[in-house]
Amino acid sequence: MIEWLDPDDCSHFPEPHRALSEPNGLLAIGGDLSPARLIQAYRRGIFPWFGPGDPILWWSPDPRAVLFPAQLHVSRSLRKRLRHSGLTTTLDRAFRAVIEQCAAPREPQSGTWLVPEMITAYCRLHDLGLAHSVEVWQGEVLVGGLYGVALGRVFFGESMFSRVDDGSKIALARLCEHLLDRDFALIDCQMMTRHLHSLGAVFLKRADFLTLVAEQTARPRYKHTWDEGQCRPTSAIRLDYFRRTPP
Repeated sequence: MIEWLDPDDCSHFPEPHRALSEPNGLLAIGGDLSPARLIQAYRRGIFPWFGPGDPILWWSPDPRAVLFPAQLHVSRSLRKRLRHSGLTTTLDRAFRAVIEQCAAPREPQSGTWLVPEMITAYCRLHDLGLAHSVEVWQGEVLVGGLYGVALGRVFFGESMFSRVDDGSKIALARLCEHLLDRDFALIDCQMMTRHLHSLGAVFLKRADFLTLVAEQTARPRYKHTWDEGQCRPTSAIRLDYFRRTPP
């Protein structure tokens, strides 16, 4: 049985091992998207994911897709793109714009899981210094980016978008460089996709993932804002941090 959460008790979640195997990871329904509940969820390896008109659905799939920042696969073509793109990157400079771009339908007639209440919830976390964004710019135009939640030394990735070739890959490379410089342990990718697998994401058993999350989210968080006050060219990203992959 799937448990309905009490909207007045933001601390309670069922244990992740009680999640369904089909659909993989569905754990609970209802509750709310308050900062307190979202923080409790992420610390337990649980995240919200639901569509327009649906109740809030909470998930903890097994296995879990993760990316260890130093294991990012950077292909020869992406390395060339980073060196010569003419694009720039920033951190925490345009969080709402990034999440709104992630919410835009990817194809004509398609919908989005980033409903308005989700956007509001993550913007609240950003105001609290817990949700962060990476932006990719072509001049003054936002052409790529990603966002997620940082607790301790874990980055829980939520979504990314691209309006130019490799825009989301560039954002991910910038994120991984930033996380490695600050001793983050891993990026939670939630569900595996072919795109994420090609970039180095791997599966962890849920039990191993939860152990790692418990250890790493207990560490002190890095800082309230990641904005470094500068717009960096993609050519400045430290490619020696990452694995080379065949073309």
